[in-house]
Amino acid sequence: MAVEATMPNTVVSAPAPVTADSKKAAESAKSSGIADNFQTFLTLLTTQLQHQNPLDPLDTNQFTAQLVQFAQVEQQLRANTQLTSLVELQTTAQATQALAFVGATAVVDGRTAALKEGVATWAVNVAKPSTLNVTISNEAGQTVFTGEYPADVGDQTFVWDGKGKDGTQWPEGNYTISATAKDASGQSVAVSTQIYGVVDSADLTQSPPLLSIAGQTFTTDKIQKIVRTGG
Repeated sequence: MAVEATMPNTVVSAPAPVTADSKKAAESAKSSGIADNFQTFLTLLTTQLQHQNPLDPLDTNQFTAQLVQFAQVEQQLRANTQLTSLVELQTTAQATQALAFVGATAVVDGRTAALKEGVATWAVNVAKPSTLNVTISNEAGQTVFTGEYPADVGDQTFVWDGKGKDGTQWPEGNYTISATAKDASGQSVAVSTQIYGVVDSADLTQSPPLLSIAGQTFTTDKIQKIVRTGG
């Protein structure tokens, strides 16, 4: 038996006239973006389905997937823009912070300090009361000073006048301290050293900015504390 195929009756409505309200709504949807308004998403979806070619319709699932992908891409682009703004703000904040340190006396982790005008200063921290053994060397690695001192627990300020044990006055330059400590029973005690120095300048061309302290460069996160030198 032959079966006669018939085409389904399809009613295609004419597009609605463009009014001021509809034009305003279209412009608003365009400016706000598909990812900003879920109602706009649904409106675009249903409008596309209403006006597609009935003889060659777009698969609904495929169309939905395309719109979702578009929304995801738009969201990612906006997220990238926001991240860029955050990075710029962070860079500005780092530069402002670095400039605020210029001229201040800072304490940073390190062993090499500058001897200037007969003074080189270090901060030495010991875990408990002990005897501190200090050795200072010049840039050539030559030992220029040794000494032994009692030290209380916590931070100790060690100031060297640039003179060796024999009274020799060493020239200005960078000198490195080496410190060890032992308690009353002869057991080794942990020792850490920091250097004092005026922040001479801030290099804002680097990211993060670099601070010049005692002839060396440090990032702001290396600063342990700021020492007030005036009243």
